[in-house]
Amino acid sequence: MPDKTIGNPLSWSAQRLARMGHGLGEAVEGIGSHELTRPVVNRIGLGDIRAAIRKGVEDFAALRSDVIMAVALYPVIGFVLAVWAFNAGQPHLLFPLVSGFPLVGPVAAVGLYEMSRRREAGEEADWRAALSALTGQVLGPVISLAVLLVVIFVVWLFAAHTIWAASLGPEPYDSIRAFIGDTLTTSAGWAMILVGMGVGFVFAAVVLCISLVSFPMLIDRPVGVPVALATSLAVVRRNPGAAALWGLIVAVSLMLGMIPFFAGLIVVLPILGHATWHLYRRAVSWSDRATELEV
Repeated sequence: MPDKTIGNPLSWSAQRLARMGHGLGEAVEGIGSHELTRPVVNRIGLGDIRAAIRKGVEDFAALRSDVIMAVALYPVIGFVLAVWAFNAGQPHLLFPLVSGFPLVGPVAAVGLYEMSRRREAGEEADWRAALSALTGQVLGPVISLAVLLVVIFVVWLFAAHTIWAASLGPEPYDSIRAFIGDTLTTSAGWAMILVGMGVGFVFAAVVLCISLVSFPMLIDRPVGVPVALATSLAVVRRNPGAAALWGLIVAVSLMLGMIPFFAGLIVVLPILGHATWHLYRRAVSWSDRATELEV
C-alpha cells in the first residue's frame, strides 16, 4: 500500500521553501537572455496596424468573457485613484493620473498577450491558462519591466505635481470647480497645461519606445529584458511613423475608454492588448519560425 504518512511540519516547510527558492531562482535567471538567436526587425506600416487591430478585435470576440475577467480590476483601480484625488484635495493630480494610465497599460495587458499567443497556436486560451504560463523564466523579466514602467509613472506624477506647484500651487484647492476655473482662465493655468503636455509627451514617448514589442516578446521567447528592450527600440528606429501612429491610437483609445468612469477600458484595453501581440508578430521575425501573416 502507498505510504500515507504525513510529514512533520519542518520537512513540509523545507520542501515548500525549496520549491519557492527554485521558482525565485528561475525568475531572476530569466531576466538575462537565454535565446541564442536574434530577431529580425521588419518594416511595418498602416496596413500592419489595421491588421493587428482587426485581429485584436477577433481575439476579443472569441475570448470575451475571459478577457473581461482578466482586466476588470484595472478600471476599478483607475476609479479609486480618481476618487482619492478628489477626496485628498489634490485635483491637480486627476489629469496626470488619467493621462498617465497609458504608461502602465502594457503591464495590464500581459495576460492578454499570452491569450493571443495561445489562440494563435491553437492552444487553450482562457485566463487561467494564461496566468499559469506566467511563471519561472517568464515572470522575472515581466516583473522587472513592469517595475520600470511603474517607476516611470511615479516620476511622471512627481513631475506633474512640481509643474502645478510652480504655476498654480502650492496651496491646495477647496473644490475641483475652482481648480478648473483657475486652470482655464489664468496665464499660469495655461502655462501649466502647455508645460505639462510637453513633459507628458516625453514620458509617453519613452514608454512607447521601451514597451512597443518588449512585453509580448518576453511572453513569446526567453530573450531576457536587455534583448527585449533593444529590439523594441530597434522597431521604433526602423518604423518611427508607424510607432508614432500606434502610440497615438493607444493614447486616444485609452482616453476614450475612461469615459464614463473608466468603464470603457473593459473593452478598449483587451482589444489593444490583443492587437499589440499581433503587431509584435508583424514587427519581429524569428529565423526558426516561418509564418505567413495575412495583410
